[in-house]
Amino acid sequence: MMNNHSSMNPVTVGLLAIGVLSASGCITSTTQEIRQTDTALAEGESIVVLTRKHVTGSESEAAFVECVSTRAGMGRNAPDVMPQHEFLDSLYPWFETRTAPKDIQTMSRVLDERAVASRIHQIGIRYVVWIDGGTERQQGAGNLQCAMATGGVPACFGMLSWDVKSSYQANVWDVKRGELAGKVSQESSGTSFLPALVIPVPIIAQTRTKACQRLADQIKVFIHQSDS
Repeated sequence: MMNNHSSMNPVTVGLLAIGVLSASGCITSTTQEIRQTDTALAEGESIVVLTRKHVTGSESEAAFVECVSTRAGMGRNAPDVMPQHEFLDSLYPWFETRTAPKDIQTMSRVLDERAVASRIHQIGIRYVVWIDGGTERQQGAGNLQCAMATGGVPACFGMLSWDVKSSYQANVWDVKRGELAGKVSQESSGTSFLPALVIPVPIIAQTRTKACQRLADQIKVFIHQSDS
């Protein structure tokens, strides 16, 4: 038999769930930019969005980088964006997992090598956008109780919530000039909920998606700023 002594009654949970559903799209985003040089793309030049290939706790997710790369190449004033896998294949073996740069300082030294610079020039890359960061689940709160109802059907009552933060930084390296053109950082924060009125219904704050959108859009602005 189901335990009716949960900390929240069904009516309260139902009202809270409705309120949460209406507020589930609330995500706070902050974008910052540091520019060191002017930027522009000539005809035939393109950019590539890269991430670290080393498996570490702070490594940017490959899916996030693919998202940024795809969105940056869409819409008005979009630069020509080379897919990461095409760039890596063209630069073999310099960017293989065991030898790929681990940070922007090492990246700058690799890009300055004559053979690497020559190959990058051949494939038309002007800017290498190096992304680092990640998404973290932070503090949580609430209470959720589950029990077996009559007939062996599980039932849950209550609500859980937790904060989610996506923080990423894009370093824009000017291959032609051999210098860092600037940085774009993006932080998106939100709260995810798991309300339950018999059946738990997860409401996830899509902070990673929002961070991808904002970062990609700002990269486009950054690259073409001197043209406006």
